[in-house]
Amino acid sequence: MSPRNKLLRSDREPSACLAVREVLNRIGDKWSVQIVALLGDGSMRFNELRRSIEGISQRMLTLTLRGLERDGLVTRTVFPEIPPRVEYELTKLGDTLLEPIQELAEWAAEYRPAIQAAREKFDSSSAKRR
Repeated sequence: MSPRNKLLRSDREPSACLAVREVLNRIGDKWSVQIVALLGDGSMRFNELRRSIEGISQRMLTLTLRGLERDGLVTRTVFPEIPPRVEYELTKLGDTLLEPIQELAEWAAEYRPAIQAAREKFDSSSAKRR
C-alpha cells in the first residue's frame, strides 16, 4: 500500500481508521450530504429542508439533523415566537465539509460513465458465468 493510503490501514494507526469510519458513517448516509449542501447556501427552516429533499420523511430528516448537530456540523436555533421558528445552519466545522463534498460530486459526475460501463461489463460477464 502506498504511503498516502496509510491512514486507512488499521494495523498502523487504529484511531485513524476509526476516525475515517465514524466520519463516513455520518456523511455516507443517504441524506446528510444533501442537507449539508443545502445549508451551504444559508440557514433553512425544517420544512424548507423537507420540501427541498425529495423522498425524505419527517422522521428521517429529524434524525439526520440531530446526528449532524451532535457531530457539531449543524446548529439548531429556536426563535421565541408564536408559532416557534426553528432554523438550521452549518457550523464552522460544517462549512469545512462543503469543499470535499463538492469535489466528490465533481468526481462522481466525471467518472459516472466509466463506473456504469464497468458495471455493465461485470453484469454481462456474471450472467455468462451462471
